[in-house]
Amino acid sequence: MPRQKIELPENWLFSTEIPVRITDLNYGRHVGNDTMLSLLQEARVQWLRGMGYPSELLVEPVGLILVDLAVRFKTELIYGDIARVQIAVAEWSRRGFELVYLVSKGGNEVARATTGFVFFDYTARRLADAPVDFRGKAGASSQR
Repeated sequence: MPRQKIELPENWLFSTEIPVRITDLNYGRHVGNDTMLSLLQEARVQWLRGMGYPSELLVEPVGLILVDLAVRFKTELIYGDIARVQIAVAEWSRRGFELVYLVSKGGNEVARATTGFVFFDYTARRLADAPVDFRGKAGASSQR
């Protein structure tokens, strides 16, 4: 079966550490795919908040909508692990962008992922251009 190929960038815009809680584990006693998505979202919201946005609703009424995602698992996360999640912007378009993530523990790769987003005007219920300052802030966000 062909596997997703997710290329990692040389430079990361943001990094955070998230502890794995007992409630994050599935029946296999490790972090499952649903929780991995939650970890990615938590890191992404921290990245956005670091740029001054309150959440994925960036600037009323424009927010982000996830349009695609891919995750490639390498090893497990278990209770007590500290997941380090790094984020970089991989690709831009007028109305969206792609993020790349590297999840690791103790210097070892756990997973890599990509998420594609479009900007959406929730009042008009249609795609929107990026908020004026978003690109500049996203390109200049600092390591955490």
